[in-house]
Order: sequence, then structure tokens, then C-alpha cells
Amino acid sequence: MRILRLPLLAWILIAIVLGLLTGPVMPVWLGNAFLTYNSLFSGLLGFSVPLIIVGLVTPAIAELGRGAGRWLGITAGIAYASTILAGLLAYLVSRWIFTPVMSGAGLASLEEGGSGLAPYFSLTASPTGSPTEIVLPPAIDVMTALVLAFVVGIGLTRIRCSVLLQAAVEFRGVIEMLIRSVIVPALPLYIFGIFMDLSKSGEAYDVIGRFLVVVIVSFSLTLVVLLIQYTIAGAIAGVNPLRALWNMRDAYVTALGTSSSAATIPVTLASVKRNRVTHAVAGFVVPLCATIHLSGSMVKITCFSMAILLVTDGPVSFASYAPFILMLGIMMIAAPGVPGGAIAAAAGLLTSMLGFGEVEVGLMFALYIALDSFGTATNVTGDGAIALVINRLTRGRIGEDVEETEDREHVAP
Repeated sequence: MRILRLPLLAWILIAIVLGLLTGPVMPVWLGNAFLTYNSLFSGLLGFSVPLIIVGLVTPAIAELGRGAGRWLGITAGIAYASTILAGLLAYLVSRWIFTPVMSGAGLASLEEGGSGLAPYFSLTASPTGSPTEIVLPPAIDVMTALVLAFVVGIGLTRIRCSVLLQAAVEFRGVIEMLIRSVIVPALPLYIFGIFMDLSKSGEAYDVIGRFLVVVIVSFSLTLVVLLIQYTIAGAIAGVNPLRALWNMRDAYVTALGTSSSAATIPVTLASVKRNRVTHAVAGFVVPLCATIHLSGSMVKITCFSMAILLVTDGPVSFASYAPFILMLGIMMIAAPGVPGGAIAAAAGLLTSMLGFGEVEVGLMFALYIALDSFGTATNVTGDGAIALVINRLTRGRIGEDVEETEDREHVAP
């Protein structure tokens, strides 16, 4: 029974290795069966993505707007700016390093059936005329879901004790259960099918060799982002940035083990206070930034998606990619505290804005989960830098501001 309790990363690695080993000798009938499973999973994921957006983004925005007066907006703005700047840095580095390495890897041929395998029947969002397809269109498209989530979420910030807010929170529970109990457990077999198909087509080892560079660069960039964040925070707060970063080591290590910003909050709080951040500021900034500050996740998704775009000869100009970074910074506030949650929430943007297909999305899942804990560790450690800035700006008295704001709201007619 213990083998069934392996972490998700272990299952993903097992799936990749088995896919590489079995691909060349896989019988056509069995390979077609695995691709049928992949088609069903891909269709279910496509149907679920708009629901994931509405279910996670709506209550996240609604709850974000409740509480701590003007410092909520300031902290959220700093967190968003930090996330976007991390994405822009990852984009520039990816264009510089990945272009000569990744260009022309040939994944596009796989989409055309380079392995000779095909599903027995497929689950598609729109009919193509094939007699073996099952049509399952999503209830709404991705961008409609995103706009709907913004409109309802922002509206709910102005309504207290709303029945609609309670319904949104309960629907989020349903969506989180869908991700945790269905989508994430189904990922290993889905990724096995992708790498089995890659291996049978003869492209797997070339692709993996190229993506090792992406993994190394992505991890290195997370460290660079932390150094930049603490250099800026140290200059503003008047503290030694390296010492402040070292004081966050317990939070970093804990996040490596949990892969969850929420689960690491108690350790993050203790680490932030070690940098002489007041209890009031730490208690306000850390739980908030655990939801909205995702610079490490942004670095990973940007690097991996840029590499895939280069591999598939997709558009990588700044004009075409910058809107994706801006939207991703908002979308990831909906990421639930489960491994793979952020990439599941971002899947809609990958398909609608970058044009990713089944193979590309599968590779994104595999690559993201492979470095999931390092991205989470970067997220929570970066929260300490924001806490230093807010502590300096508020002089450690944010709690008094919150109380005054709430008192004025109660007195106001």
C-alpha cells in the first residue's frame, strides 16, 4: 500500500521513464488505447478549465477585496508587480538562452501523428466530422469565464453576507475536489501516454535533452528572483538583504517539502518575524501573499511555455507574449493549495492565448510538477521581502490602520 502513497512528483517521474522505455516496443493496439485515455482526459480538462476559472477566480477576487483598508491595495499591487517583473525577466532570459537551443526540435510533427498511433475514439470540444469523436463542448469559453469571474468577483467585494458569495465559496470547494481527486490523480497516466507517443515517434530523447536546459535555467532564475527581491526590500527597509534572505531559510525548506504556500504559512510567519517584522504586519502580509504573490510559479510557467513555443515554432514576440504574462499574474491568484493546482488554473490561458494543444499542455504539466516545490519555495520566501517593505511603509502599525478602517465602516451610515 505504501507505493500508492508516493508523492505526485514520484508518479510523474515513473510515468515519464516507463513511457520512454515502453514506447519503442508498444503494440499498436495498446498504444491506441493509451491515446484514447489521453483524448478523454484532454477533453475532460478542456471542459473543466472554464469551470476552474469561474470556481477559483471568483471567490479569490471577492475575498481579496474584504478587509484591511488601503494597505490591502498597496500590498496586492506590490505582489502583482513582483510577479509580473519575475515573468518579464523569465521571458527575456528564455528568449536569450532558449532560442538557439530549442528552435526546430520538431514537436509539431507529433501533432500530425508521427508515431503512427491514434485513439480509438476522441473527446473533442467541437465537431470535426470524424465518426469516432464524441463532442463535449465547454459550458462557456475560457475568456468568457475569465470576464465573468472578474465581474462577479469584483461585484461581491461590495456586498456583505451575500448568498452568492457563499455559493461561490462552496463551488470553489467542488472545483478544488475535482482538481485534487480527479485531474491530479489522472495526470501520471496522461503523461505516460504523451511520452510513450514521443518515444515511439523517435523524438522523446531529443526533446528531453533540450528541456533539461529549461529545468536548470528555471531553477537558477528562481534564485536570481529572490536575490533581486531582497536587494530591493533591503534597500527600502534598511536591512542586510543576504541576512534577511538567510533568515527565511526555514520557510524555503518547508515549502520544498509541502509544495503548498498555505501549508507553509506558520513557518513563513516565524521566519518573517526573525527579520524584525512586527506581528501585525506579518499576520497581515504572509497569509495574503500566500495567495497572490507567485513569482516562482510565474518564472516556471514562463520559461516552460517559452521553450515549448520555440520547439513548436510558435510566436514568441514580446507583443504576443506580454498579454499572457499580465493575465497569468491575475489568474494564478486562484491557484489552490494542491500540487499542480497553479498549472491547472493556467491551462485555459495556455490554450486560448498561446494556442497550446494536448501535447504542449501535457508537457507543461510534467515540467511544472517536476519543479513545483522549488516554485512554491520561491513564492513563500519572496513573501518575506514584501513583508519587509510593508513593515517599513507602515512603521509596523498596520493593525491600527485596519482597526480604524473597520471602525469607520461600522460608523458610516
